[in-house]
Amino acid sequence: MTTDNGIKYDRSLLGKPHDIGTIEVTREMILKFSRSTGETSDIHLGNKSGHKTVIAPPTMCNMFVTGVSRPDIKLDFGDMNLFAGQSIECKADIKPGDVLEAKTQLENVYSKTGRSGKMVFSVWLTTFVNQDNKKVAIVTESFVRRKKDAR
Repeated sequence: MTTDNGIKYDRSLLGKPHDIGTIEVTREMILKFSRSTGETSDIHLGNKSGHKTVIAPPTMCNMFVTGVSRPDIKLDFGDMNLFAGQSIECKADIKPGDVLEAKTQLENVYSKTGRSGKMVFSVWLTTFVNQDNKKVAIVTESFVRRKKDAR
């Protein structure tokens, strides 16, 4: 446990990958996700335009990080956790038959002061690699911790 700018947390977790599982992508999975998100493109729905395969919408990896169990960074600050944001960087198409290996790692921990007082952010990077060891997506998620009675 170390302290950076008054933040106490387990620094040994920074940049250390943690396996979160393997996902076998199916055509049905892509179609179900596409329909549920209101996708209209034929390439994601396998409709009329003659596409032999479907390609997952860029946001599909969001579904795979929901509820992921991450290591406890032992952050010694605040008593309220909030989701602070997410970005998805698509690197390659995800198609039926792909087998994705997912790993997550703590990328950064930093503090900021806002209207409600001091907040500590933790940033996690989850990388998806296919069966050919090709990186297909990176999902970056931020979480914030603050004191409930900060106002």
